Amino acid sequence: MTTTTRGFATIQQRDLVNQIADMLTEALLKGDFAPGAHLAEAQLARDFGVSRAPVREAARLLESRGMLVSQPRRGFFVRTFNAAELDDVYDLRLCLERHAIRLLAGKLTTEMETALNAQLETMRRVAREGTAVQQIEEDVAFHRMLCEFSGNQRLVRVFDELCHEMRFCILLIGQLYDDALRVADTHEPIIEALRTRDPDACEAALDYHIGIAQQRVGEMFRQREGL
Repeated sequence: MTTTTRGFATIQQRDLVNQIADMLTEALLKGDFAPGAHLAEAQLARDFGVSRAPVREAARLLESRGMLVSQPRRGFFVRTFNAAELDDVYDLRLCLERHAIRLLAGKLTTEMETALNAQLETMRRVAREGTAVQQIEEDVAFHRMLCEFSGNQRLVRVFDELCHEMRFCILLIGQLYDDALRVADTHEPIIEALRTRDPDACEAALDYHIGIAQQRVGEMFRQREGL
C-alpha cells in the first residue's frame, strides 16, 4: 500500500533534510501513514516541492531512528512493531531512567522540583483539553526532565533517540489513555520520592510507574497480535 500526504508547509532551503525529517516525523506520529505503508519517494518529493535526494536522506535519518525500514529496490516503509520489540524498548528505557533518577535523588533543587510540578500541571491540563499525541508528548517531556536534571547529557541524548521509537510504537495502538488525567497523576509519586532524597525510594517509584505502563502497552500490543 502506498500512502501520500498533502498540504505540507513550504520548505526553507536551510537544513532541508532535517526539516523534511521533522515534518515526516510529525505526519507519522499523527497517523497519516499506516504501519507498513510504502512512502513513495517521488510523490513525497512533489508534495514537498524538492528533489528526491533530500527526501531519501530524510527517510534514511528516520530509519536510523527506528521509524522506517528500507527494502532493496522497493524503498522505505513505515515500521511495524511487535510486543517483544516493545518490551525491549521499555527495558532499555527503564535502565536509563533508573540511572537518571539515582543520580538526581540527592541533588534535587527547589528549581528542579518547581519545574517538575509545573510539567505535571501541564500534563493534567492536556489530559483535560489536549489530544492523544499531546498527552504522550507531555508525558515524555516529564521523563526527559528527570534525565536532564541528572546532569548526564549523554544519557539525555540516548533517551531522545529511544523516545522516537517509544512514541511511535505507542501511537500505533491508537488511543492509549482511557483516563488521561489518572495517568498524569501517576507521575506525582515520582516527585514525592525525589523529595525523600533516597535513591532506593526513587528507583522503586520509577520502577512501579514504568512497569505499569509497560504492562498496559504490552497488553494492547498482544491484543493486536491476537496473542
